[in-house]
Amino acid sequence: MIPLDDPRLTAMGLLAEVHTGLMAKMAGAFAESKLSDIDFETLIRLGRSPGHRLRMSDLAAQTSLSTSGVTRVVDRLEREGLVRRVACASDRRASYATLTGEGLTRLESVIPKHIEDIDRWFTGLLAPDQLDTLLDALRVIRDVVRPCATAGAEQEVGIS
Repeated sequence: MIPLDDPRLTAMGLLAEVHTGLMAKMAGAFAESKLSDIDFETLIRLGRSPGHRLRMSDLAAQTSLSTSGVTRVVDRLEREGLVRRVACASDRRASYATLTGEGLTRLESVIPKHIEDIDRWFTGLLAPDQLDTLLDALRVIRDVVRPCATAGAEQEVGIS
């Protein structure tokens, strides 16, 4: 008989419940800024990258999107003036998604409320040592299950 009280099942269930609950708590701040969760994820990854830009392939690797999915998101954000594409000077096949000034302003408009929500519903519930332990554990797991999650985070050259 399979042990239904296996702590590995409990860990996975808790992680899923926490993720779903946190995303529901964060949705209001995104909606107030007229962003979906994937819009926010795209903008924050660009905003936290060197030069506020990433190769399209690296952006896809960092997000939960396929390359065609990230193309659709960037197309929409570009129409809204939040992102623009920049050709790569050293590789004609590649392009970069670059955060615009308007995109940075929109991102900055949601960050205070988002940080408040994170503190209220997540990190503020943990003691500093618990948070450090959690961050270390999450990085170990992330680096195994999503090794490309930090793709393009190093400074890129050859952008025109």
